[in-house]
Amino acid sequence: MSTPFPFTAVVGQDDLRLALLLNAVSPAVGGVLVRGEKGTAKSTAVRALTALLPAVDVVPGCRFSCDPARPDPGCPDGPHEPGPFESRAARMVELPVGASEDRLVGALDIERALAEGVKAFEPGLLAGAHRGILYVDEVNLLHDHLVDLLLDAAAMGASYVEREGVSVRHAARFLLVGTMNPEEGELRPQLLDRFGLTVEVAASREPDLRVEVVRRRLAYDDDPAAFAARWAEEEAAVRRRIVAARELLPSVRLGDGALRQIAATCAAFEVDGMRADIVMARTATALAAWAGRTDVLAEDVRQAALLALPHRRRRNPFDAPGLDEDKLDETLEDSGGSEGPGGSGGDDDPDPDGGGPGGGGGQPGPEDGGPGDGDAAARPEAGEGGEPRPSGAGEQSPVRAAEPFRTKVLSVPGLGEGAAGRRSRARTRHGRTTGARRPRGTLTELHLAATVRAAAPHQRARGRSGPGLVVRRDDLRQATREGREGNLVLFLVDASGSMAARQRMSAVKGAVLSLLLDAYQRRDKVGLVTFRGTSAEVALPPTSSVDAAAARLESLPTGGRTPLAAGLLRAHEVLRVERLRDAARRPLLVVVTDGRATGGPEPVALASRAARLFAAGGTACVVVDCEAGPVRLGLAGRLAADLGGTAVTLEELRADSIAGLVKDVRGRAA
Repeated sequence: MSTPFPFTAVVGQDDLRLALLLNAVSPAVGGVLVRGEKGTAKSTAVRALTALLPAVDVVPGCRFSCDPARPDPGCPDGPHEPGPFESRAARMVELPVGASEDRLVGALDIERALAEGVKAFEPGLLAGAHRGILYVDEVNLLHDHLVDLLLDAAAMGASYVEREGVSVRHAARFLLVGTMNPEEGELRPQLLDRFGLTVEVAASREPDLRVEVVRRRLAYDDDPAAFAARWAEEEAAVRRRIVAARELLPSVRLGDGALRQIAATCAAFEVDGMRADIVMARTATALAAWAGRTDVLAEDVRQAALLALPHRRRRNPFDAPGLDEDKLDETLEDSGGSEGPGGSGGDDDPDPDGGGPGGGGGQPGPEDGGPGDGDAAARPEAGEGGEPRPSGAGEQSPVRAAEPFRTKVLSVPGLGEGAAGRRSRARTRHGRTTGARRPRGTLTELHLAATVRAAAPHQRARGRSGPGLVVRRDDLRQATREGREGNLVLFLVDASGSMAARQRMSAVKGAVLSLLLDAYQRRDKVGLVTFRGTSAEVALPPTSSVDAAAARLESLPTGGRTPLAAGLLRAHEVLRVERLRDAARRPLLVVVTDGRATGGPEPVALASRAARLFAAGGTACVVVDCEAGPVRLGLAGRLAADLGGTAVTLEELRADSIAGLVKDVRGRAA
């Protein structure tokens, strides 16, 4: 086994190391999600933690790591009688993002089933991670069906397997640690909430620290064993401190004052549910034990909030991560108890301790002025709405987007074979089994029941009369599955003067933001092309990071003429290049425009010809009609016809609108 990089040799990343150590002290904290750019020692620190964890006592021979002091009464390898036990190092089990469901939860042991005719269970990764660490690198890329299984196991502390005639339940309590790069897409909110703590990491901009990182890494790569030996004393000291903190943990007192601060903080930041309160309480208790104290102080509550709340207060992927620390300090001070152990007795003591978190909280909250200032700024600008009409030569400053809303489901027709997601129907390696077929080439997933049915009629002819089954290659059947795929959703947004009235563009940006939110929820890649003036530009190349698209959208300037043809041709080129990179991911073009085309010779005819390129290629297209006013020309509808797609108005785009509901009903009836 290779020598891991020492945990104590990681340079900087104090929050990351603290979050991992708190989980080592108290696994009940619930794990860590590490978010950050590539190359910031996320995986290195997580793997290094395993060497610091105390040894685990297990029942000899138990594949599910049962605790000899409290064996699982339902263990598949049980029942376990009191007796000798063995100690082994704590395990870290890695879950690859491309793992199958069988690999995660376990499945029927096909070899024994076919050879001996018995139902035997082969444990999966959840069994291996019990009483250890389950580590998922790039957890945001994990397939949805695996996320669902992780959620179930994390919620119940057990894994249930009901498939292929096998019914098994075993304990699965593990420390869930995930790392991710936010640029590659966000995490599903349900799984996000299952991580006890979250940490944002970034590479230091301090030259001396960067030099030290390189120096230590090169030394480790040259001789891992010698490098680890240099840090052995520090590693042993941290290991002893973890053991001491674990022993002290049951004696730590969480007073009513600290509990009041925790509740007030969670309420002030409007986090959903009660899990945040519980995680903060456990984290604050672990912080006190790590510091060698038996009382929880206000500083423990503050640090617990900074680790436990940032990922729970985000309502959508466009919210900025992190907490407003001034607001946090003010909340802790107002809730009392900033002096003395556990914050007790602080209700009528107006004098906060200088070492507590109230030192910087005396200023009025900035949040009161934010929305009001934005509204005040928007009102005089609304009066400019009549200024930039379709002739629109000038450029306007960016306007803020309206609030996003739930949109109608836009999908690509037919059956695809692209990346797993939640938008369009597809043949996938994962999902519900829809049938079986003879394998074409290499067998990748056996359909056991269909294989047995194919082999059963031939057993007598093959000389088999006892238990077991003689299976030949001709009998093998490949399982066929159907699930959902994520698409490439390319937004083509008209930013010209024809749509440049301030309030109008605010509504348009709100609609695009809503579609981006829908794309995030359905695990699509997104791209953004805009056109205005005399040309079109790729504001955002196709990516899985919809928050990057939202940031580009917010800063989008408007004004000028409407080069619709240039926008369509640029979008067509983007899709052509993406098709070469990933032929399986099907595109969905969403054009946000009022349909006008100005500038250059024959702009309408040229736009029509450009649109017919998409129809000829079979690209699924939707036009969001942004035309307003009592007299409507219906140009967006004509554009949709040329594209071979459909048109919806801004009002119909809302999933809960009456117009959209009627249109959906008519479509199903047809």
